[in-house]
Amino acid sequence: MEAWVRFSAQSAAKERLFRAAQYACAVAADALRRSGASAEALARARQLEAHLSLGRKLVRLGGWAEALEAAKRGIHQPDAVLRVCLTLGHLNRALFCACDNALWAARAGLLPALDQDRWSQRSFRYYLFALVLNLSRDAYELRALLEREAGGKRAHGTDTGRQPRADDTGRQPRADGRCRQLGLRLWLQLRLLLRVLRRNPPLLLDLLRNACDIFIPLDKLGLCKTSPGFVGLCGLTSSILSILTILYPWLKLKP
Repeated sequence: MEAWVRFSAQSAAKERLFRAAQYACAVAADALRRSGASAEALARARQLEAHLSLGRKLVRLGGWAEALEAAKRGIHQPDAVLRVCLTLGHLNRALFCACDNALWAARAGLLPALDQDRWSQRSFRYYLFALVLNLSRDAYELRALLEREAGGKRAHGTDTGRQPRADDTGRQPRADGRCRQLGLRLWLQLRLLLRVLRRNPPLLLDLLRNACDIFIPLDKLGLCKTSPGFVGLCGLTSSILSILTILYPWLKLKP
């Protein structure tokens, strides 16, 4: 109960709930369309999705200021790669939020002359850039953890990825032997990757969340066309993961 009270007191938590409901409606609308539901039921689902989207934009007003403050904190990161990824990622998120605020004002009738299609495309471009930087940061941290784990195993003499040796006749192993060696190495690398991710839940959740989110701007910008149901499922999954990081702060990737 205490975790839920703390969760509901945060504006970011309310935005995540709106987001989860919005994408759940998108999934439901696609399911209704595939099942041949009536046009009225489909229209209601899409209208509810549009209302939730507008509500999200209202809750997210001023989010650009928070993103700018996060960018200022990112500048002081000692690691150069993290400094670039965090700072530029938060700056792109600030620009995305600013465009999103302008779209809310246009849909609320405050800026009727605003070209909504153009500003929507612009906001999704900033959103895509931010997600690419977030995934780059995740990949950098994952690589560092993999190298640390592999170095620790070599230091303890447990590295099994040794080079193939010549046989008793002095000949190198045949092609099938090399394929087996390659398969073994790939299997060991996969085991190492799964072990590192299992030991670092914040990194795993952040990687999954960003990987799900990136399909949304890719689809909206026409770079990777998918179905509305798939986009809705990706958005719903990433929203649930975000809610988990708010409910349990230790799951949030830091810095």
